[in-house]
Amino acid sequence: MSVSYNKLWKLLIDKNMNKTELKNVARVSSNVIAKMGKNEAVSMETITKICKTLECDVGDIMEISKDNLDRDKEIF
Repeated sequence: MSVSYNKLWKLLIDKNMNKTELKNVARVSSNVIAKMGKNEAVSMETITKICKTLECDVGDIMEISKDNLDRDKEIF
């Protein structure tokens, strides 16, 4: 299963905020921001910190790719 953080990057643009500002305000590491830039999984604690910082819901910053969901169904 793969996630996409494209919604997060668009939200940052809407809020006129860059990744460094998000990192500092949400108090997450640069490694976390880098992982998210590569659409890699991060902890729920990190997602919660970012959602609180941006005053949004999880679905506002990430989504699970539909293509990958279809492929995962074939495995089971």
